[in-house]
Amino acid sequence: MSVRVRYFASARAAAGVEEEVLQLPAGASVAEAVVALRDLHPETLPRILQAASFLVDGVAVRDRSRPLPEGAELDVLPPFAGG
Repeated sequence: MSVRVRYFASARAAAGVEEEVLQLPAGASVAEAVVALRDLHPETLPRILQAASFLVDGVAVRDRSRPLPEGAELDVLPPFAGG
């Protein structure tokens, strides 16, 4: 299945792209997508993914074992500073 991954802030800089399409097995979870992203960008992205928050189709992910639907949009949100 295809999942569109969008990167924000430092995650975008680490991935080197604003977005990309990730191919995953049907029924793959958010956690499995994170592993695939680490494998795609092993030098720059793992540290950011460890601390990041994720949205699936605009909804915050609390449980990374949640299955992704076909065609989902996965947003990678690194920790933000500010006030």
